[in-house]
Amino acid sequence: MIDISEEDRQERARRQREIQRRRQERYRKELRRKKRKRKIMMIKLGLFACMICLIFILCNCIYHVIRSMNKTEEVQPVFSEENEIKSEIVETNHASKPVITEDFLTPNEYSRPGEMLLEVNNIFVHYTANKGTSAAQNRSYFENLGITGETSASAHFVIGYEGEIIQCIPLNEIAYAVQKRNYDSVSIECCYLDNSGKFTEDTYESLIRLSGWLLKEYDLTPEDMRRHYDEGGKKCPLYYVEHEEAWEQFLRDLNEYIAQ
Repeated sequence: MIDISEEDRQERARRQREIQRRRQERYRKELRRKKRKRKIMMIKLGLFACMICLIFILCNCIYHVIRSMNKTEEVQPVFSEENEIKSEIVETNHASKPVITEDFLTPNEYSRPGEMLLEVNNIFVHYTANKGTSAAQNRSYFENLGITGETSASAHFVIGYEGEIIQCIPLNEIAYAVQKRNYDSVSIECCYLDNSGKFTEDTYESLIRLSGWLLKEYDLTPEDMRRHYDEGGKKCPLYYVEHEEAWEQFLRDLNEYIAQ
């Protein structure tokens, strides 16, 4: 048996500790290297994802710009001097857009649900059933339904008894006006002063102008005008339900207006 001195044992223990220390140091270095590698990899992946997003956004912007340019080219015809003169005449004739005050309702589930109006097959005429109230007051009533929730009701336009026109709903959204026809029609509410429900002359003239413009916009004819009564039997507008001849006269006047 070899006798090992105390000094040799201490030296051997020191060497083992040194070997252990070096192993631990190598292990820690390897861990740090792997962490750095993972960190660099995550940074690269993040940069790659950002680059993909930027490319997508750029392509989307280019697409919309090109699409907008194409639409502009389609809508803007080349006018001759004669066509420009004709265009000015069209802007001033009876088919032009009447004066309309846009005062859209606040989006809410009771009077402006914000659902898309994808097509228009008819224009409906209504009366407010509230004698003596103005267009602004009826617009406020529709607005307050979003707070009270007492019922669902609205119209795209309200015509006052002085002939003013307020637009409550954009023409690309539905109104809650004709229960089974909200998704393919535009509705016009008319104010009145007479107990019979007959419209004032100013209201009537604005109704003619607004109806004529809407019919032109949707490529419809006076035969596509409807009373609320024609869809469900509700006595609205009252005067035109109780006086069929007045409704027929309205359609004739509208035809004349468009023909001019």
